[in-house]
Amino acid sequence: MSTSVTTQATKVTFPNQFTSIAGSLFAPPNMDKTKKYPALAVAHPFGGVKEQTAGIYARKMAENGYVTLAFDDSHQGESGGYPRDTENPAERMEDIRCAIDYLTTLPIVDEDRVGLLGVRQSCGSRLRDRRYDDSPQLFESHLAPILVSY
Repeated sequence: MSTSVTTQATKVTFPNQFTSIAGSLFAPPNMDKTKKYPALAVAHPFGGVKEQTAGIYARKMAENGYVTLAFDDSHQGESGGYPRDTENPAERMEDIRCAIDYLTTLPIVDEDRVGLLGVRQSCGSRLRDRRYDDSPQLFESHLAPILVSY
């Protein structure tokens, strides 16, 4: 019989300019609300939504002590934005930045230990985007996600 604790998602929203971004926030099981935890924004592959790959990795990382946020990019899933199902790499980069910013506002997050877990091309196409000097280094993997902290 398994004694593992299931990590439940809490639905959240956060802004990217005039678009409301929908997310699933996961916290470590048996979390002590008086402590601060490392955090990860978890970006899904192109065409995905937070309940798929990103949600699976977010839940698993929460079970290992991270506060995690899987989110639907603008125009995808439960997030706002028209036309629907549009893939816009520049806007996706801003969605990632807004997700990281949102995590740093949470009292349970250690803002000095926030990173990005990008699945497949969810962050790789932004390697050349250096508009934000303080952004995490972004890498992609076609086989598995890469964990990057900053």
